[in-house]
Amino acid sequence: MDTETRSELEPRRSRRAAGGDPVKRQQIIEGARRVFIDMGFDAASMNDITRAAGVSKGTIYVYFENKEELFEALIEEERCKIFNDLYDVLTSDEDLRVVLGRFGSRLIDKILSDKVIMAQRIVVGVADRIPELGARFYERGPLRGHEKVVEFLKLAAGRGLLAIDDFELAAYQLTELMMAGLFRQRLFGYRTEAPGAAEAGHVVEAGVDLFLRAYGTEAGRRGGKAAARPRARAPL
Repeated sequence: MDTETRSELEPRRSRRAAGGDPVKRQQIIEGARRVFIDMGFDAASMNDITRAAGVSKGTIYVYFENKEELFEALIEEERCKIFNDLYDVLTSDEDLRVVLGRFGSRLIDKILSDKVIMAQRIVVGVADRIPELGARFYERGPLRGHEKVVEFLKLAAGRGLLAIDDFELAAYQLTELMMAGLFRQRLFGYRTEAPGAAEAGHVVEAGVDLFLRAYGTEAGRRGGKAAARPRARAPL
């Protein structure tokens, strides 16, 4: 490791070592949450966050180098809370159409929630000035989710339920179809609230139907199992 690289890493290592109190760290994150919600990312300052969190300026810099790092920590915490169980349904052994429908309903519920929409607006707003923040947000969230959908589609194809040449493209198409029109309406404020269950269900069902018409084999359209549970061993 050269001297320049080492000098860049040492402050962060020292900060992590000193900022080892999880309660204090959470206190700062909660203060930042209130400030970002009330003021937005650009208008917020570390002084504002310091006051909201009830800590000294010296303390906040022990835990976070700047508000960008603090914002990323806040987003990561929210992501874990919101998306923790989103992809569990993709491991179900139910019919493919049923699994896709349940996944689509969860996707709309999570992606179109107030917290997620607010976070995405903030990231989009600062991406021109801080492109690395936008890139990390995408890599740690949407891209990881996309990879899970690709994995699921490959599994379903391996079971003869789907016929797909480009799994990367198909995975993007699936999630877009499941939220057709709804995401942009929420993101740009055309809709102030997420769609109700009936509307969301209609959009998801139509999206799944169109996806299966394009990629489903006869077995897949008929409702083949998306995954298989391990068979119990016969007694010896």
